[in-house]
Amino acid sequence: MCLLTDSAMKNAPDCRRFTCAPSSIGSPAPSDRGTETGLTTGRVLGALGLAAAGFLVLRAAERNRLQPQKQADRSRRADAAIQMGRASSLLAGSVFADSAMEHLRGGYHRRAMYVAPAMAGATLAASTSSRARLSRRNADLRDGIYLAGIATGLTGLGFHLWNISKRPGGATRMNNFFYAAPIGAPGALVASGLYGLAAGRLVRAPQMTSRQEGRLVGSMTALNILATSAEAGLLHFRSAFQNPVMFLPVIAPPAAAVALAAAVARPGRQMIKIARAACGTTVATGLAGAAFHVWGVHRMHGGWHNWRQNLLAGPPIAAPPSFAGLGLAGLGALDLLEMEAQP
Repeated sequence: MCLLTDSAMKNAPDCRRFTCAPSSIGSPAPSDRGTETGLTTGRVLGALGLAAAGFLVLRAAERNRLQPQKQADRSRRADAAIQMGRASSLLAGSVFADSAMEHLRGGYHRRAMYVAPAMAGATLAASTSSRARLSRRNADLRDGIYLAGIATGLTGLGFHLWNISKRPGGATRMNNFFYAAPIGAPGALVASGLYGLAAGRLVRAPQMTSRQEGRLVGSMTALNILATSAEAGLLHFRSAFQNPVMFLPVIAPPAAAVALAAAVARPGRQMIKIARAACGTTVATGLAGAAFHVWGVHRMHGGWHNWRQNLLAGPPIAAPPSFAGLGLAGLGALDLLEMEAQP
């Protein structure tokens, strides 16, 4: 808006070279052209995630219905071992991608930060093939990789605790848990190594009855689910739960952990059926969470055109699949609990 009157403009010829813009007072604000596109993309990704969740639940129900027919071709112990191996693969893949991105955001200022993605990649390679998990060939090498992954995860827990403690206020300030190294992240690598060891031992060298193995793996999985849900709840609380869907990983997986613990304590047919549905829901929650995190990156400034920055600053896409891996481990534990006690 030009503040000069006509008489003043005559005495100020230089002002005539400039065009006076119309006043913006009272005019409508420009519309955000990308808002509608972002909402549409978000709805599509959310629908895809929910569809994948429903598909997995249906597959789990179909698998449970056809289980007697499958026993002729494959033992339940082998089925449980395959579920454990898949859980190990998902957890290792999640740690590999997530640690690589998070440590890149930290600039790899310590050489030890290269160890986590390297060991997660080795664990992922060792647990990828179903035949390799069930065979005796190179079994000692795979077990060595799993043990190294467990040691790396435990060491990472120590480093992350030290990172929190050295900040002002240490563990007494909640802000340090929000923005320091995520305290529970290395635990996924520990769980991946444990499930990898379990997958091989179930078939190659069983030392306990199937029910004892199911109780051991089920108890461990219930604790892992609760720890992972606590980590997700902490980070979602940091984001103020701005989307109601963010409550899902702090509701559904803990419910699955409770159901799994109840099935371990009293492995009745009805309780196992409830726990199986809850673990299937946990798998679906992990896959849907990855889709929602993809949407979260898209909603940031620049979207995927600015992926170099938004992948580092946005919600971690590789983190939610950890729930899917733990849900599969829970299903494997339930397979063992359903078997008759046998050496």
